[in-house]
Amino acid sequence: MRNIIIPLAFFTLASAGCKTRPTSTPVAFPSFSTEAHRGGRGLMPENTIPAMKNAIDLGVTTLEMDTHISADQKVMLSHDDFINPLFTLDPEGREIAKTDNKKYPLYTMTYAEIKKFDAGSKGNTGFPQQKKIKTYIPLLADVIDSVQNYIKSKGKQQVFYNIETKSKPAGDDKLHPAPEKFVDLLVKVLDQKKITPYSVIQSFDVRTLQVINRKYPHIKTSLLVDNDKTLNENIAILGFKPFIISPIARMVNQEFVSQAHQQNMKVIPWTVNTADEISRIKSLGVDGIISDYPNLLTK
Repeated sequence: MRNIIIPLAFFTLASAGCKTRPTSTPVAFPSFSTEAHRGGRGLMPENTIPAMKNAIDLGVTTLEMDTHISADQKVMLSHDDFINPLFTLDPEGREIAKTDNKKYPLYTMTYAEIKKFDAGSKGNTGFPQQKKIKTYIPLLADVIDSVQNYIKSKGKQQVFYNIETKSKPAGDDKLHPAPEKFVDLLVKVLDQKKITPYSVIQSFDVRTLQVINRKYPHIKTSLLVDNDKTLNENIAILGFKPFIISPIARMVNQEFVSQAHQQNMKVIPWTVNTADEISRIKSLGVDGIISDYPNLLTK
């Protein structure tokens, strides 16, 4: 081997001009991922810190959640583009009329304004077992802090985070940022909180997953699907093979699972809410299940 001497000044300049993507230490994904949908909204207010803690107590491997962006560029948990009158009270604790279901678009409100709404006291008539507690729409950063501290204090196993970007082309720059900006804001939080190795970003919007694949290939992706296309047709639209394919439960059969596994993709269906259906889906050889009732997944 030849001795190669490189002037220190040259090496320093060359290194300074070289930008690299952040890397993550590989972490083993659960052999079977039990995922609390929106934190387990069948039992607790959806997409809230109390829901996530309850799911941890029940022993799930993965916390599933939705993200939106506020007017001041904060990443928060919400499935809906607007404050949802179905289960949210206004800052004074009053009911919001159903006709006002689009009165409060999250992307036009600051997070300080959003946090004043009560996201848990009203309950959700669609989920009669859900506990009614006063709580709020949290920042993703605060959810992560709360979860990590809770895990440590209770001596629990590290959980994974399955985080959805709630976006669609028609909503760009109206209801949410365009895909690249959305992804950049989200990944910044994951990097700051050092949980990227334990994170999966999922979406129905292939554009956000394409941004991740291009800019942040170290982050696991999951393609959500609910359509009549075949597995291969959905993958062709995406343009690459994600870590996970996450179909609505009705799309899942033995052939679907086999085809996905042959292409080294995991299959994690949603949203499976009865013990019988969980048993049926498990028998197909899937790699996890997303449910509103995490107690059914872990009993």
